[in-house]
Amino acid sequence: MPQSQPIISISPVLAERLRAMPKAEIHVHIEGATDAETFFQMAQRNQVELPVASLEEWKKFFKFRSFPHFIEVYTTAVRCLQTPDDYALMIECFFKRQAEQNILYTEAFLSASFLTQKFENEVILDAIASGVKSGKAKYGGRVNLIPDISREIPDSQTRVLEFVLEGKKRGLFIGLGVGGLEIGYPPELFTETFAKARQQGLRVVAHAGEAVGAESIWGAIDNLQAERIGHGIRCLDDPELVAALRQRQIPLEVSPQSNYCLGIVEYERPHPIRQMIDAGLYCTVNSDDPVMFSTSLVNEYLTLASQGFSWEELWRLNLNTLEATFLDKDEQASYCNEWERFRQTEIDN
Repeated sequence: MPQSQPIISISPVLAERLRAMPKAEIHVHIEGATDAETFFQMAQRNQVELPVASLEEWKKFFKFRSFPHFIEVYTTAVRCLQTPDDYALMIECFFKRQAEQNILYTEAFLSASFLTQKFENEVILDAIASGVKSGKAKYGGRVNLIPDISREIPDSQTRVLEFVLEGKKRGLFIGLGVGGLEIGYPPELFTETFAKARQQGLRVVAHAGEAVGAESIWGAIDNLQAERIGHGIRCLDDPELVAALRQRQIPLEVSPQSNYCLGIVEYERPHPIRQMIDAGLYCTVNSDDPVMFSTSLVNEYLTLASQGFSWEELWRLNLNTLEATFLDKDEQASYCNEWERFRQTEIDN
């Protein structure tokens, strides 16, 4: 399967606007935004055995065939991260990548089920803090972190929650998520942990409605009380769910190229985000695992532009993303002012 849908028939003016506009992103995995070369170098440095012998073979291994294969690639890549310094470097590089796309504010996931297996909390929290500090100093922008539980390791959830709460005390983490392999690991497995997280003041989000249908989303909003849904495109299978999401205006973190690359949406079809928006759903645009899917947030907007979305519609989606963040109202207003200054400059020109 091709790694991304061809981008066609976009005016140069619109393409430049999309690159230049200030952006927010709320569904991106830091591990999935790390390039294959960096992981390969870490593997060599840390003497991690890979299922391939060369960098070229490793790059081919990154070309996904299915969602289970994606999980295999992802978990293999994460195994390359063996030292606290690896995490600090990865986070610093993430700031650089976001800055290059003029993404001024990000809420990003860290795969906590894996890193808490390897390190004492204090040691890895120090490394994360170092990566955030150096990344912000070098590249600007702001990144808030949401560690997540990997569904396929449900026994890790208590350990992850303890880790996230320690990080929250240090100002490093704002919430808790759950991601990974949906099939066989329904949201209900994590109900108690999410309840404890909410009681401790953490924001809660959940991947749902990607590889599994509407029942996964129902479980996320009813049992986990998730404030946002990662992906959620399978909601269209259930009119009653669409009505509930519309009424509650629960933000959906949509990542078009991720859906194409994993075969959840057929490559030849327009992305169903158009149907979701037409149904009155609260949609945002995100890149998910951009390096692993050969994409970027800019490319996600270009993809939608190639499918007929206007500048006004894409600008509204960008505003949706900012408004769906967990920033307080004053912080959102500050970013909105910056967004509006850019928009006014575009109008004046």
